[in-house]
Amino acid sequence: MPRPKKPVTRPRPVAAYVRVSSRDQKTDSQRAEIRRWLEGSGIARDKVEWYVDVESGRKMSRPEFDRLRRDLFAGHVKTVVVFKVERIARRLREGLDLLCDWCERGVRVVSVTQQVDVSGTLGRMVAALMLGLAEIEWEYRRERQAAGIAVARRNGVYRGRAPGTTKAKPDRAQELQTKGMSAPEIGRALGVSIRTVFRYLAAGD
Repeated sequence: MPRPKKPVTRPRPVAAYVRVSSRDQKTDSQRAEIRRWLEGSGIARDKVEWYVDVESGRKMSRPEFDRLRRDLFAGHVKTVVVFKVERIARRLREGLDLLCDWCERGVRVVSVTQQVDVSGTLGRMVAALMLGLAEIEWEYRRERQAAGIAVARRNGVYRGRAPGTTKAKPDRAQELQTKGMSAPEIGRALGVSIRTVFRYLAAGD
């Protein structure tokens, strides 16, 4: 009697890559935006494989990102969808080298919030610009933080962040909201996720 054949696992041609830098950050907003794009593009859920990392974008070796690259090199992935281009890489050179390599393999890369389709020369140029701006923003934020700490230390008032405290006070988020700033703008100003911003704003209700 012939043995029953094992079910064949079909590769999923669309990869949705999500990354946050720390455990206190949530992936909800990234997932929601990517799902909205997938639905709007008529891509069925069973055609999508999700890859989720909790790692810094400065690291090019991440568990799920490494799995994504293996699947991509094996020809299982034809499209990579991300929230923003810098979710892939924080450094301009590394990110651009990676995107160019993927494009040469015939892989389409889509950034849903930046509305960039990296599948040609123009797309790669725009992606390079966005990666460059993201790297500048990260370096500028780090310099401002270091300068603030240096001043506080000179004045003898720097004690570091106490364990368990938040990155910014809820009343500051509420103050920025009253000035007309949106949740993403408040998040960028305070250096926290949008989910944290909403939590800060809700605390004042």
